[in-house]
Parts: sequence; C-alpha cells; structure tokens
Amino acid sequence: MPETLNLVYEDADLLVLDKPAGLLCVPGRGPDKQDCLSARVQARFADALIVHRLDMATSGLVLMARGLHNQRVLSEAFAQRRVQKAYVAQVHGEAQTLAVNSAIDEGGWHTIDMPIGADWPRRPLQKVDWVHGKPSQTRWRVDLAADQGASGPPGTRLLLEPVTGRTHQLRLHLACVGLPILGDALYAPPAIAAASKRLMLHARELILPHPKTQNLMVFSSNFYLN
Repeated sequence: MPETLNLVYEDADLLVLDKPAGLLCVPGRGPDKQDCLSARVQARFADALIVHRLDMATSGLVLMARGLHNQRVLSEAFAQRRVQKAYVAQVHGEAQTLAVNSAIDEGGWHTIDMPIGADWPRRPLQKVDWVHGKPSQTRWRVDLAADQGASGPPGTRLLLEPVTGRTHQLRLHLACVGLPILGDALYAPPAIAAASKRLMLHARELILPHPKTQNLMVFSSNFYLN
C-alpha cells in the first residue's frame, strides 16, 4: 500500500483508513484525477468498496466495505443514522462571541440548523436554501483541550458533529455563522482561505456497528496542524 495511506483497521468485512488532505476518495473527471483513495486501496484489497466520502481537501477517517453485502449493510447504517461521525476544525475568530446564529445546550454544544441545496450556477458550491434545501444540522463546541490563543495556532479549535451528511455541510454552516474554516478556498474570505496551506478540517472519529457482529466499534485519528 502506498506510504501516503494509513490503514487504521482491517478485517474480512471492513477497512478504516486515514485519508490525507488533497486526495480524492473516488476518481474524478479526467486522467489527472484518477489517483484516489479507493483506487489505491483496491490495488491491495480488490473487494474494497466506498461507503461514504470526504471532500478532497478534508483529511481523516474513511470507511470502506469488503464486498457488496457489507457495503449495503454499512450504507444502511449511515442512512439510519447509526453511524456517528466527529470532526475537528480550526476556524477564524473567537467562537464564543461570533456564533450568534445557533442554539446552545447545557453541554456547550451549539446546533446550526440551516437547509442546504446546490448552488447550481456556482457548482460545486452549496448554499443555504430556505425554500428548496434539504434539512441540515451541525453540532459544534469549542475544544477546551486545545491550546487556544497566542500560544497556539491562530483562530479557535472546534469539535464538530454532523447530524446530517450534506455536501460541504460543515464548511458552509460554519461560514454562515461567522466561523469560516482556515484554508477553505470555497467558503472563506480570501485572507482566511490563504491563512493555511490546507483546509483545517479533519474527520477524527467514527463509531459504527460492525456489519456482521453488530458490535459497536470506535475508531479515532489525531488532527495534525500541517
């Protein structure tokens, strides 16, 4: 397996990989976009099939099924929201003062509830669409364990939990409440997009039922700011 891939877990039914930023999950259009996570993994595991995707710019955990039956079972678990996903992001600004468009619970979790639809004239961008958009919810809170402020990286570290799984949901929702992700070339203002060489968004945790045993499995990945 290429050195750029990190195999987190392997068994006869599923694979979990830690995808680097800048790598597609599946092939794109054109000969220059054929190198991708699925192609690299299938070079070693011929029965590996994608179950879900991360944006090319996002790093972190990706689940792949071994065979069609396991792909169906795991895809159904995603559809039924039996899979929990958690992310970490480095955003511009002070979250405590900027997040005015989200509800907050006693645990410090904010909920952004804004419907999302395709911005057809500017594809692949998405937009908040209160008329035709699909219901979309994101939970977030400040990562109290992170080194915030002058001694740490710029901005504020957030923990994120997408309730739904729309395209670009985390990036768009955070930008809409005044917390654009550093390095986000699609939704952040130019100065904030240029503040990092990469999109500072990482899929840090997956919790899911095993497709055969239904035992709950927990996978985690560290977030490196580079």
